[in-house]
Amino acid sequence: MASGLVNPINPLVTDVGSPPIPEAQSWTERYDGSFGPLINLSQAVPGNAPHAGLLERMAAAAGSAGGSQYGPINGDAPLRQAYAADLSRLYEGRIEPEDTAITAGCNMAFFAAMMLLAHRGEAVLLPTPWYFNHQMTLDMLGIEPRPLPCRPETGFVPRVEDAEALIDGNVRAIVLVTPNNPTGAVYPAHVIESFAQLCAKRGIYLVIDETYRDFLPQGMNRAHGLFIGEKWRETVIQLYSFSKSYAIPGHRTGAITADALLIEQIAKILDCIQICAPRTAQAALPWAIDALRDWREDNRAEINRRAQVFQDALAPLPEWKIESVGAYFAFLHHPFQGAGAQQVAEKLATERGVLCLPGSYFGPGQEGHLRVAIANVGADVLKGLTERFKDLRL
Repeated sequence: MASGLVNPINPLVTDVGSPPIPEAQSWTERYDGSFGPLINLSQAVPGNAPHAGLLERMAAAAGSAGGSQYGPINGDAPLRQAYAADLSRLYEGRIEPEDTAITAGCNMAFFAAMMLLAHRGEAVLLPTPWYFNHQMTLDMLGIEPRPLPCRPETGFVPRVEDAEALIDGNVRAIVLVTPNNPTGAVYPAHVIESFAQLCAKRGIYLVIDETYRDFLPQGMNRAHGLFIGEKWRETVIQLYSFSKSYAIPGHRTGAITADALLIEQIAKILDCIQICAPRTAQAALPWAIDALRDWREDNRAEINRRAQVFQDALAPLPEWKIESVGAYFAFLHHPFQGAGAQQVAEKLATERGVLCLPGSYFGPGQEGHLRVAIANVGADVLKGLTERFKDLRL
């Protein structure tokens, strides 16, 4: 029983730690402003506003009577059609609207996928460092989050042979996140495809979270070729978020792609936990998917530019080692041997006004790291990080 509660509640919930980002944000209350305005690099928040045309269409949808009603469980048909067509074009495969479901954000998509694939006492492989909401979800469902180590010397890319050694009769799925949160690492296509082959061989699912797929490095337009042909239907579940690509995280719009028979089962879960995804963004996104391609490409170029600016800002400080960077994030090795990541992150926030997240939030063995959300602020702000990190003392 949790402290202060009169009656017992589910220990699978009480045993999970509180959401970490509010804890980190509380440190900034002790910053005195001596290094200038706070630089918040903690949460992956788009650093640009939504496109004006998208805002106009969402405003019209929000003000309509129809937009205030329940929608289909798996999402509005125009969005599912537009999204499936976009996936088919991008991945050169056959993906039907019936192979998709729209969710209240990608976290909801992950929750529904895990509930579908595993139950209490079973296991899912999570690459470490892991996205903390993935680990929290599995813990609350009673599913073991089994760490799949990703090492700095391999660019934080997981190895198939490591995963195969961890698979036993309890494992129901392997999760991959690319571009990765928290490291920013982009997994090579051949690695992703090898994981799909492993999952097919072992009779488990590959769940690939591509929340940041629209921010791949310039010249790399898709992460993998899994959707070519039909074999993916037996093995692959893909997750996506419209939040980052269209700068609308508050409108909670994500997606699941899987074979239509799996989507039918996922609908049972979605009917109980969301009934339908929020309607406002769903009404505007079918237009945006086609109309805003150039706008999204410009945003991708800008995010990649910020990643380079961040690297340039820390280049004069080699004691702060950038071990991985890409898309929205950098994974930074701090110079304080033996110090906990939270101690370092808290010191940066309270003394220098730079809020990053400690690596300890992202799983075991990450005390030497900080996660930096480089997309949150402009390049001009990132340039100022040199002075903020310089000569920090614990």
